[in-house]
Amino acid sequence: MLYTVLAVLSSILFIILLINVCYFFVFAIAGKTGSVKVSAATSTYANMVVFIPAYKEDNVILHSAQAAVKQQYPSECYSVVVIADHLLPETVAKLRQIPVEVIEVQFEKSTKIKSLNFAVSALKKSYDNVVVLDSDNIMQDDFLFKLNRELQAGYRAVQGHRVAKNEDTDMSFLDAMSEEINNHLFRKGHSILGFSSALIGSAMAFEFSLFKRLIQGIHSVGEDKELELALLKEKVKIAYVEDALVYDEKVQDMEVFGNQRRRWLASQLNIFSTYFFPSFIELFKRGNIDYFNKAFQSALIPRVLLLGFLTVMAFVSLFVPFVPSTFYWIALWLLYIITLMLAVPGRFYNRKLWNAVLRVPAVFLKMFLLLFRLKGAGKTFVHTPHHTTNVKKD
Repeated sequence: MLYTVLAVLSSILFIILLINVCYFFVFAIAGKTGSVKVSAATSTYANMVVFIPAYKEDNVILHSAQAAVKQQYPSECYSVVVIADHLLPETVAKLRQIPVEVIEVQFEKSTKIKSLNFAVSALKKSYDNVVVLDSDNIMQDDFLFKLNRELQAGYRAVQGHRVAKNEDTDMSFLDAMSEEINNHLFRKGHSILGFSSALIGSAMAFEFSLFKRLIQGIHSVGEDKELELALLKEKVKIAYVEDALVYDEKVQDMEVFGNQRRRWLASQLNIFSTYFFPSFIELFKRGNIDYFNKAFQSALIPRVLLLGFLTVMAFVSLFVPFVPSTFYWIALWLLYIITLMLAVPGRFYNRKLWNAVLRVPAVFLKMFLLLFRLKGAGKTFVHTPHHTTNVKKD
């Protein structure tokens, strides 16, 4: 009887892990089959506002704002607005000298979405499109040109390509590699197969009126995922602009990593509980596969946890007669390793990779323990401090 119960449970677990691995594998292969479609060049320039929400980011915001006003895009066609939340008075004074527009906000409980909602309502002029950055983001000087190209082609929402600003520690290298895997699977692979690109929280642009309307209904700290679902529910296609680069600081130590991932895990759980089952209605009643696909992603096991679970099960199956047999567990583990290797850009295969891989067991353990500390993380804003200002290019 006990063996039967264990056999059923292990079979169910195998099927769950198999679904996860196959999902990732399909988009890993897709990302290798071609390039993301690029729209034709245009001579029409939309009026854009670039929002940079900055919460206690005195270390990096001046550098980011100075870089933002140096775009090749016609200066009369875009404005940079820093949303200053708990910045020092001297920082605000220096920002106004750059010059950028500064909108100061004060909330009892700060969140990015509160800052964006306030700033949208406080603008003194109208714009065609809105671009959202993080306080540490540095746009490549042709970034707005490339976003405008896709927006003029008819897209109402676009996601740029966010890449690492720093890879100097094992953790930042792992974080940079993880982001590029996300880019390959959820942006490039999805776009090539005809799905919408995933949003990432920054380096993204929208039709202004659409953005203003949708963010009014968002209140959680997982604002990018809720915004994405709101767009997809209205069947707004999100384009991935792979050649439009924004440099982003990656986490440099385990403590910051833990705080950040705890918030992400809580947000994923909230998205699953709120949208997963209703997404079936959208799929069958309206044929909204993009919306269903996004909600389905909230049921996927985070990649590091998936790797850890597969490794443990494959190893234990050598000594315990699981159903299915050891062969299938090892085969599934190998398929997942191949999937990750396909999704990792070639530039990461260097001398840093081995040292970073040695940190993976500790990262898995950290992520696993975070599963028991999610209460309240999805409702409270957890600040991720930034320190790097210089962009490191290979």
